[in-house]
Amino acid sequence: MIVHSLSGPSGTGKSTSAIQFAYEHQIEAIIDDGLLIINGEKKAGTSAKFEKNTITAVRRAIFQDHNHKKEVIDAIHQHKVQSILIIGTSDKMTKQIASRLEIAPIHYFHHIEEIRTNKEIQMAKFVRGTQGKHVMPVPYKQVEQNFFKRFIQRGFDIISKTKVKLGETTIVQPDFHKQVVNISRNVYVDLIKHTVAQCSVVLKAETVQFTMKQFNPIIYISLIVKGPVNYHLVNKIRGLQQAIGDQFIQHFEFEPQDIRIFVKGIQ
Repeated sequence: MIVHSLSGPSGTGKSTSAIQFAYEHQIEAIIDDGLLIINGEKKAGTSAKFEKNTITAVRRAIFQDHNHKKEVIDAIHQHKVQSILIIGTSDKMTKQIASRLEIAPIHYFHHIEEIRTNKEIQMAKFVRGTQGKHVMPVPYKQVEQNFFKRFIQRGFDIISKTKVKLGETTIVQPDFHKQVVNISRNVYVDLIKHTVAQCSVVLKAETVQFTMKQFNPIIYISLIVKGPVNYHLVNKIRGLQQAIGDQFIQHFEFEPQDIRIFVKGIQ
């Protein structure tokens, strides 16, 4: 069996990237938070996200329970898995999991910084830190919903570059994640409006919209600029985009995925 490891700090988007990564590297199976996932579907195990506290969640993730470990080992043999990706917070953790599941040694070590951009990692950490949302790389229908008292919803489809559906995700808020900060959409919009108002060539902003779909924050702005245009307009607009991005990093510690500014007119 060819064994891969994908490691990185909690909340950096490992589970979100796992299915796509496995597809691109022709890896059949994934071990993530106590689950065995094959071709985008759960085949065995119990998720650590079902646990009531972080201590038991870690124990579940590293297969300390004998029956849990045996169930997953048996399923790996039953499905004749030839390649597998183990996800963990460190190389040490993935080595420990590989050893307990009797599939050591690990042949290839990968790290989240190699497959996700800094912008994507910042966004993932923000969502985890403020909203307590965790992504499970399994379909909604396969998540035992009675385990979650506060939050569970359908995630998003994982689509390959050739438009093939590889799998689905489910978004949950485990019981052990107690710290949640709710930020109103108006807070983001007000910050954008304030930053736009500081731009010397902007007469007024007619429309400001902030959306966050699939954890991708996108900003739309339509504005009127001051005439006469005896300045380099494109440079000024790029400077405004940079200023908005800087403000988001300063206040929220993430950068918008896209800042789309439309110049509607000149007055």
